[in-house]
Amino acid sequence: MRRIIVLLGLSFAFIGSTFAQDQAALAPPKVLLIVRENLKPGKAGTTHEKSESAFVNAFKAAKWPQHYLAVDAQSGNPRSLFLIGYDSFAALEKDVKATQKNTVLSAALDRATAADGELLSSYEVSHFLYREDQSFHANLSLAPMRYFEITRFHVRPGHDSDWDAIVKLYLENFPKAVPDAHWAVFQEYYGQGGNVYLVFNPMKSLSEVDSGLGDNKKFAEVMGADGMKRLAELEASAVDDVQTNIFTFNPHESYPSPEWIKADPAFWNPKP
Repeated sequence: MRRIIVLLGLSFAFIGSTFAQDQAALAPPKVLLIVRENLKPGKAGTTHEKSESAFVNAFKAAKWPQHYLAVDAQSGNPRSLFLIGYDSFAALEKDVKATQKNTVLSAALDRATAADGELLSSYEVSHFLYREDQSFHANLSLAPMRYFEITRFHVRPGHDSDWDAIVKLYLENFPKAVPDAHWAVFQEYYGQGGNVYLVFNPMKSLSEVDSGLGDNKKFAEVMGADGMKRLAELEASAVDDVQTNIFTFNPHESYPSPEWIKADPAFWNPKP
């Protein structure tokens, strides 16, 4: 994708992205590229959507095989995340080289990048690796989903074993309390945040937040007082920062696969 080329060649410019390639590929990608665009005041909403539509139209015109998902923050500073999944870093490189050879697409993306940059206050780029061993029921379709609850954990250097112990406690006990729970964990491989883990919880509706308010209480009951004390000690030792935010899927800024559009055309193929 040209935005990746711009990213690699021009001091980390702007990039579009996706979480899963298509509806059939239910497993999270092995390599997840995330770009965070922090927006200037007053530049979110339809203003940013119009800018991002130039990228979407360019990929549509080229019938590009790599699709991407955009999500907008509903908490914290105004920002958009662009998520793109690959089977490997070699697959990412193949996509970049293919875009370099497509001069029409490259030119269109250059113009879109210049215009979109006027709306941004900053941006960040990171590469993450999927941690299947730390995830639970993560193989599901994102086509009917509308939100991500994303929790970011920063683990102190030298406390990886404590983090592993925390994850083990959750995997062994949370499913007992909430059997239908699901989450996907990604560990930062390249980026600016150091030892960072992201936990993605996809949701069809924010009503799932309401129904999940009692899940921690159920979890505590399963863990027992001693178990919760042990968990609190591990978290205090290993985690120096944790943030949880809600992000809304934005079909106007995404370039979804034909399978996603077929699953819900009214949402994934909206009118401009």
